[in-house]
Amino acid sequence: MPKIVIDGREYEVPAGITIFQACELAGIEIPHFCYHPRLNIAGNCRMCLVEVEKSPKPVASCAMPVADGMVVHTDTPLVHRARRGVLEFLLINHPLDCPICDQGGECDLQDLTLFYGPDHSRYRENKRTVADKYLGPLISTHMTRCIHCTRCIRFLTEVAGVEELGAVHRGEHMEITNYIEAALRSELQGNVIDLCPVGALNSKPFEYRARPWELRKTESIDVMDAVGSNIRVDSRGNEVMRILPRLHEDVNEEWISDRSRFAYDGLRYRRLDVPMVRRGGRLEEASWRDALRAIRERVAGLSGERIAFIVGDLACAESMLMVRELAQRLGCPNVDCRQDGARLSARHRVEYLFNTTIAGIERADLCLLVGTNPRWEAPLINARLRKRWRMGGFRVARVGAAFDLTYPVEDLGDSPEVLAAIADGSHPFAAALARAERPMLVLGMGALARPDGAAILALAHRIGERYPLLREGWNGYNVLHTAAARVGGLDLGLVPEEGGRDVAGILDGVEKGEIEVVYLLGADEIDVSRLERAFVIYQGTHGDRGAPVADVVLPGAAYTEKNATWVNTEGRVQRGRLAVFPPGEAREDWKILRALSEVLGCPVPLDDLAAVRRRMAEVAPTFAHEDTIQPAAWARFGEAGPLSPQPLRSPVEDFYLVNPICRASKTMQRCSAEILNGQMPEERRLAVEVHIV
Repeated sequence: MPKIVIDGREYEVPAGITIFQACELAGIEIPHFCYHPRLNIAGNCRMCLVEVEKSPKPVASCAMPVADGMVVHTDTPLVHRARRGVLEFLLINHPLDCPICDQGGECDLQDLTLFYGPDHSRYRENKRTVADKYLGPLISTHMTRCIHCTRCIRFLTEVAGVEELGAVHRGEHMEITNYIEAALRSELQGNVIDLCPVGALNSKPFEYRARPWELRKTESIDVMDAVGSNIRVDSRGNEVMRILPRLHEDVNEEWISDRSRFAYDGLRYRRLDVPMVRRGGRLEEASWRDALRAIRERVAGLSGERIAFIVGDLACAESMLMVRELAQRLGCPNVDCRQDGARLSARHRVEYLFNTTIAGIERADLCLLVGTNPRWEAPLINARLRKRWRMGGFRVARVGAAFDLTYPVEDLGDSPEVLAAIADGSHPFAAALARAERPMLVLGMGALARPDGAAILALAHRIGERYPLLREGWNGYNVLHTAAARVGGLDLGLVPEEGGRDVAGILDGVEKGEIEVVYLLGADEIDVSRLERAFVIYQGTHGDRGAPVADVVLPGAAYTEKNATWVNTEGRVQRGRLAVFPPGEAREDWKILRALSEVLGCPVPLDDLAAVRRRMAEVAPTFAHEDTIQPAAWARFGEAGPLSPQPLRSPVEDFYLVNPICRASKTMQRCSAEILNGQMPEERRLAVEVHIV
């Protein structure tokens, strides 16, 4: 490894890194605007200038590789003069917007000017102005503030794979633009707000609503998909003001999807904040005592076989454990957390995990996608797949509906018979699968949530046995879930017991009069019209699909309103934390179920959160290991059977409206209408008409 001298001290650094990276390893701060460790080097801000001996002028440290024997100075009069000059040039045309700029308090230009910049300006000329660009309902632009770092362009081009931003003109006339003014069509576009070092790109829903120093910051976990992205919830009073990503290299790196970032306004609308009981055909407000008494009167004397529990996609592990305990005490075998009907069992953990792990994608050399659209189901996993493709030597094939995944994909067809041909070795792709060193198979819910899902599972098991999906330190069999609650529910065994009914069986039982009481724990994605003959109890956060058909409504807490546990698609146990309190009389879900068990005369002896979590670890030992991956042993799963001729399709038809929180969010509704359906918003249409006139 080369040895270099930085500020009089010798360091041994890895070959091929830049001076900037070497200084970072040495703990020396180098100011910068355009450099970002996850983006290609641009070298256009010149803020990272350092002095290198034998070089005639200061060197851009982000773009200069280290060489053995190099002597670097980062704290000399020449360096200080160069940095001050760069900042003086950047501030020539920068507007004096700091008092009103949303970036104030979090602005890199503001911070670096304070420490490295001049204390006055020598320029008296008029400042340059640039017209703001329309980028859609999520990003607000103030392009006069732009310093042309090109981070936004590089992110959308390299990470998101949507080449919709670029630079036009040169010199003083240069502008960042989207060429044709229209909404950006990326599920990750919100990340350019974090990347922008000035106030040129801001969050449109958050703009002018709060200052950073007014906000209380809470570290938590996202539940908008099964990735388990690490997030920071910023709140003021009892309102969530914005959601930002937290760094977690093995899960979401430092990105989050737009659904995770912008759906928070759905926490304010359509909320259930008081218990309700149906009287005379109408839901009326009631006290907690009356609501629980109404349930007791209906359930009293009923055998467990005539009761059913369906768990929704956003439920936390604590509430699911209480459902399990309550169902056991009632003698109820009809419990199911798979409201989409996925043919997954809870017998073997390897059957339902993303066993390669999210970070492990970067080690794979081939990927076969089956019945999934990761771009909409899990944008950050899709970004990892694109990242691996950009590294080279990575082939992706798909069995399912065609969709632009932002990287080349070889379409093999959309029939499950293609998977059968691969399993028996008769398909041409089988040869590539056999040659691969670390291949991946990714099964989506579009393949498993169908009548022949168990047969597709059996084919996946055969592929795992026949091809090199299983090696020392490598498991290429993966299930990509769409629900944040699914892996935790399967870990806790929330599937029908012997003789019990799954979701389809529960709905059939209701129509036949064999199921009389159905308890919906946030279950809104089922056909609720089939529950007319049952006494329905809905516990959840929003008046979405389940609440209107319920006979008793119990208001619960959303993911930002409780200390709770979720398990992501790779089996990683993570804890979310309470950022704001539930509205009105809503309560944490496990507490509601604990109180209900007392009223029903079969108390669950778990009186605090610590006791609930100890019981979770007893039922599933993986809950005792937070933020770690517990590898699952390979086992036999699936059931051989006939395959349906129906083509494989992703279950996600609208990226922005996948759960009750998203459907209540006005921001997500606008995104769905404009980005997916091409409906121009009224204010934009009027602006275009005025421009034409």
